[in-house]
Amino acid sequence: MNQQTNPVVLPDVAATDRAGVHTPLDWVGMSGLALPFRLLDGQAGDVSCQGTAQAFVNICRADVKGIHMSRLYLLLEAFVDSQLLTPETLAGFLHSKLEAHLDISDSAAVSLRCDYLARRPALKSEHRGWKAYPIEITSRLEQGRVSTELRVAIPYSSTCPCSASLSRQLLAEAMLEDFADESVLDKESLRHWLLSERGSVATPHSQRSWAHLRLKLSMADSFPLNALIDCVEQALGTPVQTAVKRQDEQAFARLNGSNLMFCEDAARRIKQALLAVSAVEDFWLKVEHQESLHAHDAVAIATRGVEGGYTAELN
Repeated sequence: MNQQTNPVVLPDVAATDRAGVHTPLDWVGMSGLALPFRLLDGQAGDVSCQGTAQAFVNICRADVKGIHMSRLYLLLEAFVDSQLLTPETLAGFLHSKLEAHLDISDSAAVSLRCDYLARRPALKSEHRGWKAYPIEITSRLEQGRVSTELRVAIPYSSTCPCSASLSRQLLAEAMLEDFADESVLDKESLRHWLLSERGSVATPHSQRSWAHLRLKLSMADSFPLNALIDCVEQALGTPVQTAVKRQDEQAFARLNGSNLMFCEDAARRIKQALLAVSAVEDFWLKVEHQESLHAHDAVAIATRGVEGGYTAELN
């Protein structure tokens, strides 16, 4: 004979107990959640990503002890399983999170981090390779309004104009010294001299550099990641390379030699380029030249200058 048993009712302390200290909390949730997801890029289409996420709601009632953590996790899992990430779908997800915590919360936020992979062609050869751009997408629903921020870091090469000028001076002095006894300098002799080690008696310093961007995006049905990265790399002129043969390395050396820049130059170029991107409502940017001359970095920061928008904070 089967004996029917009553289901065990598990205690829910967070829902039944009251807070010992009565005060609201700005954000409560989870971070470091391993998560595969797909985002929709305006140029690349459906892009698969693997990264981490964090999800939060606030507690606006001072007497409530805690939130339903499992609800946040399950909602996020269901969302990334069923939908592509866009500014619009993230807004819908935030509203669904609030509906699950409607009695205690009036704000919600979600953030996702990953390396955005883009395949880039070599400068001259037929090769190509993958580049990783660290990104973070954050959406917030506060006071009934959703805002979406995109953070992206873009590496590039920068060659110092001052160092290049000083190197040219040393090269000119070395040439005058080596050809001091020549009354007439023929082209072939000069060519052989330039191809010798004396032709590189001094070289300017260059370094891997980074552009760190924070962008407030307009509500849209896709992310403009590819277009934004292309825009910034074209403005800078010397993106770092992936697959490189000798002809590619020579082309890269030519680009750097004809594209000298201080960090101030790089920041102004990026600012000018971003001002023309309609999908970007506001921006904060920091360029960081990780110098080979100094043990420290050269940095420049700029904002769009929107009233009530990003300020020129240092980090």
